[in-house]
Amino acid sequence: MDLTESDFESFEKSIPDALDTIAAHRQLAEQSAILIKPNLTTDSPHPITTSPECCQAIIKYIRKYSKAEIVIAEGCGAANYETDEIFEKLGYTVMAAEQSVPLIDLNYGPVKKLTDPGCPVFPQMYLPEIAFSHYIISVPVLKAHSLAGMTGSLKNMMGFAPPKYYSGSHGVWKKAVFHEKMQQSLIDLTRYLVPDLSIMDCSIGMAEFHLGGPQCNPPVKKIIAGYNPWEVDREAAGLLGLNWEDIGHIAAGFSTPS
Repeated sequence: MDLTESDFESFEKSIPDALDTIAAHRQLAEQSAILIKPNLTTDSPHPITTSPECCQAIIKYIRKYSKAEIVIAEGCGAANYETDEIFEKLGYTVMAAEQSVPLIDLNYGPVKKLTDPGCPVFPQMYLPEIAFSHYIISVPVLKAHSLAGMTGSLKNMMGFAPPKYYSGSHGVWKKAVFHEKMQQSLIDLTRYLVPDLSIMDCSIGMAEFHLGGPQCNPPVKKIIAGYNPWEVDREAAGLLGLNWEDIGHIAAGFSTPS
């Protein structure tokens, strides 16, 4: 099985249950370096951002089956914060220290230039080198999004975009260039980079807006895990009552970076 939508009881129980269902241990056992990418675009706590308890459950699962090096990496989008500050405020600094896992700020560090003339918005992209040396686990939270329709596993990859190249002149968000043509920008991004495994926290869900507003009522109480991020996001859209065919970057079809 490549995709599962499992009932949520707790991160400690439900994350391993979901990963066992898709036999994730087989892939994880083969890896030498694994990057866990939560959604920490701002400093607001769960369910607007990924809970450190969720990532901790993933770390423990990986270590049960794999000797891979593990890092947690994010590049926050908020202009008034650095990623390290968000790690600290949301409890990742303490959790990562307890688990002996490094925290990486994707907004800085060595980058790799990639080109694809078929991408209308980003015929060239600069992305962190670490994105291409590690097995990537995308760990978003279930949220509607004012510009993207929904933020899920695919949109979570925006955290890899270095502000040096993608902040634009808006000053409000570090990845603001994406906002100008959101759907096509995300489609282009997926031609360069997609996660290898997606684990979406749908335990609660943000019903209307990615930075606030009402939570899903009742809470969704699901975990979605799968290898194809388009399929994961399409499944998640249904949990929010959205038609994935209306969300351009999710409806664009399955492709893989060259």
